[in-house]
Amino acid sequence: MKRLTTGLLATAATAAAFALAVPATAQAATPATASAATASSGYDYEDYWGSVYSANHKAKAKGWIGVEWDHHQKSNEVHVSGKLYDLDHRTYKQGGKCAYLKIQAHGFGDHHNYWADSKYYKYCGAGGYKKFHFSSHDTDAVRVKVCQIGLHSSYPTRCGDWDYLYTAESE
Repeated sequence: MKRLTTGLLATAATAAAFALAVPATAQAATPATASAATASSGYDYEDYWGSVYSANHKAKAKGWIGVEWDHHQKSNEVHVSGKLYDLDHRTYKQGGKCAYLKIQAHGFGDHHNYWADSKYYKYCGAGGYKKFHFSSHDTDAVRVKVCQIGLHSSYPTRCGDWDYLYTAESE
């Protein structure tokens, strides 16, 4: 299990390095219709994202992201909110699992593929959802991944791909 985890972390680090090296036009996770925030919203950048699914489509997440820069454009605050849905209607005895969301934020100037802030959300309740909110300071990229996880487990499974919600270059 340790070897698998190490391999997965190495793969994620390589993918992160590639994603940060790719030009913004190829990397932007938001569609072409993504709009800069209007003056009334208070955010310099905002967009809706999702739906993002687990590999087997039995869990999903969707929501909103907003980025607010200070007036010197030297610091920012990122807010991600949304809903995590459990779409697995099997009982736990039948192999049913809970929905699991991982959000990561990459800090300014960190060229070592280190995702400074990380938060996990879990929701067990087929057919329902859980609201979540995540925030991070001095962030140049945010990504999410949706998985499933056992009711009493610490190890997510059936994870979908990382979905990049924001990169500083995408503004």
